[in-house]
Amino acid sequence: MIYDVAIIGAGPAGLSAGLYAARAKLSTVIVEKMFPGGQAAITYRIENYPGFAEGVGGADLADAIKTQAESFGAEFLNGDVEKIEKKDDKFIIYMKGESLEAKSVILATGAQPRKVGVKGEKEFTGKGVSYCATCDGAFYSNKPIVIVGGGDTAIEEALYLTRFASSIYVIHRRDELRATKILQERAFNNDKIKFIWDSVLHEIEGKDTVEEVVVKNVKTGKLSSVSVDGVFIAIGYTPNTDFVKDLVQLDEQGYIVTDEHMKTQVPGLFAAGDIRKKSLRQVVTAVADGAIAAVEAGKFIEEQ
Repeated sequence: MIYDVAIIGAGPAGLSAGLYAARAKLSTVIVEKMFPGGQAAITYRIENYPGFAEGVGGADLADAIKTQAESFGAEFLNGDVEKIEKKDDKFIIYMKGESLEAKSVILATGAQPRKVGVKGEKEFTGKGVSYCATCDGAFYSNKPIVIVGGGDTAIEEALYLTRFASSIYVIHRRDELRATKILQERAFNNDKIKFIWDSVLHEIEGKDTVEEVVVKNVKTGKLSSVSVDGVFIAIGYTPNTDFVKDLVQLDEQGYIVTDEHMKTQVPGLFAAGDIRKKSLRQVVTAVADGAIAAVEAGKFIEEQ
């Protein structure tokens, strides 16, 4: 069988694309190597998705969109895509031990936050450790937190979190920031933001949730503790694009370059969500990308 649309990744972008494609009567398969929802599925509560005044669990939202897509006929396949190639007027998607064919492909494998790799990080993810200030900042109203990083993302998140947190400690391994000057000035002029220079996160501790962090000075080796309720890791994201790096155009950070129609430079190949170069990576923008990609895939098939 040759599917009309093959969607790689079942995060919000992939699920939304599947919903729109299947509802348009296109034969649709969504390939996911783990579980539906992507990064959203491991977010305890999403408070900024329209229509949910009390917030919604990330896994619950993902399950609801999956069920909706399935109701229109979208198929789900568990598999790890290793390679995609275009042959004549179709795409061949290779997975371990099997392959499938499609007239169009939507790439929606997302991006994953870079981990620090310290003790307690994995255990407290979702219980005080976060990788998204926009997603989780409101949970730390009048509470002390730390941010790990010194680039634009870290300082932008620190400034954003001043709306909620009582105090913010920025842990940076150097004695000066890498962020742009204007962001540095704003941070230095904000009384809520304090800096722990020449230091790295050494360990995250607590019982049921984060209670404190252990910080190591890289010059002296001295360890010190800071009592906090939250830890925000802001050392960048890694897009999941290795399997298509020879097929599509990537920017300097590895994100897929598309136009506003989600089109890559390969006809019939689209990208949606966190995997593509864009200014805001949120569930609401991912589902919008997915919808656009599915509609454009339908137009592509009609034109063929």
